[in-house]
Amino acid sequence: MSEVSLLFQAIGLGLVVILPLANPLTTVALLLGLSGNMTAQERNQQSLMASVYVFIIMMVAYYAGQLVMNTFGISIPGLRIAGGLIVTFIGFRMLFPQPHVEEKVLMENKTEEMKRQDSPNIAFVPLAMPSTAGPGTIAMIISSASTIREGSDFPHWVILVAPVLIFFLVSLILWLTLRSAGGIMRLVGKSGIEAISRLMGFLLVCMGVQFVINGVTEIIAHFPPAA
Repeated sequence: MSEVSLLFQAIGLGLVVILPLANPLTTVALLLGLSGNMTAQERNQQSLMASVYVFIIMMVAYYAGQLVMNTFGISIPGLRIAGGLIVTFIGFRMLFPQPHVEEKVLMENKTEEMKRQDSPNIAFVPLAMPSTAGPGTIAMIISSASTIREGSDFPHWVILVAPVLIFFLVSLILWLTLRSAGGIMRLVGKSGIEAISRLMGFLLVCMGVQFVINGVTEIIAHFPPAA
């Protein structure tokens, strides 16, 4: 098998491993729930920024993730629990939104420039992290990086090039799926967006609690109580 074929094989394996964990469709639903008051231009900007952030997070996790975690004494279970708490908090805010009648009236009368200034930045949290590049994705990247460094059947140049291409393709797929959110919003309407927001809030709470449970379970498995 040629080395170019090995490169495509490595990219395929990487996408098969990372995409189910990243799950861009979940991020699309999250964007729909959080961008109800944004313009199409603002949603597109948030989508692009989220994709760039995901690429940066994955690159840092692959090349320096283990070093950073060792430096600050962070364990994989700790990463899962912290991510779970963030997801749970966001989920509760989506599930029980605070009514702001005055803010709604002001939003309708604001100019386009004021909207751009006051719109919340959701690109990094929660779209990029922990929705796409969450604890599971980061943990998988860090563990895969350590495994590859210990030994791999792929040529050295493939190991250097493949991760960058894999992370770029994941970010590109995320951007393309997020750009489709505008069409989905026009299809389901405002009431549909509110329903999706509540549903995603509930699912995020469940996901966050499960992240915490997984982290606690890993702690118990690695540090069993003394007899």
